[in-house]
Amino acid sequence: MSSSSADAQQQLLEALHQAHAAELSRFVARLTGDHAQAEDITQETLFRAWQRPAVLARPQPAVRAWLFTVARNLVVDDWRSARKRHEIGTDQPPEEHQPDSTDRVLDSWLISEALTVLSTEHRQILLHGYYRSLSVREIALELGIPEGTVKSRMHYALRAMKLALQERGVTQ
Repeated sequence: MSSSSADAQQQLLEALHQAHAAELSRFVARLTGDHAQAEDITQETLFRAWQRPAVLARPQPAVRAWLFTVARNLVVDDWRSARKRHEIGTDQPPEEHQPDSTDRVLDSWLISEALTVLSTEHRQILLHGYYRSLSVREIALELGIPEGTVKSRMHYALRAMKLALQERGVTQ
């Protein structure tokens, strides 16, 4: 594009803006109730007119009708758009960042698998001691066994659990 052609295009766009922007903006603002959106739609309408010199060669009433029709259609398109249907403005976003729980889920799955290979006595001791957080005395009372037996089973249950986890690739 030559410099004189660019200047002519610039002048055409400025003339379009001066002749129709204010009235178009008021028209769109009445339709949308949003002045910022009205300005955006007005600019888009004028830009589309500027891209179509044949439209601008028409008589002035026809140009004006074309501009208002395009602006109205842009408003309608925006109302119909998926963005408008699915977006809801709010001051409080519904989602907050949550830490990734994938590792926790995988650890739980590994421990559950390892527990299945333990003997019933060892599994009971671990479940009471770690999942229910019972003391040695409480476990002894609940299972009807001496406290020394609880401690001994806890020791061997932890050893068996460590081996079961190592067999599943857990190294620590």
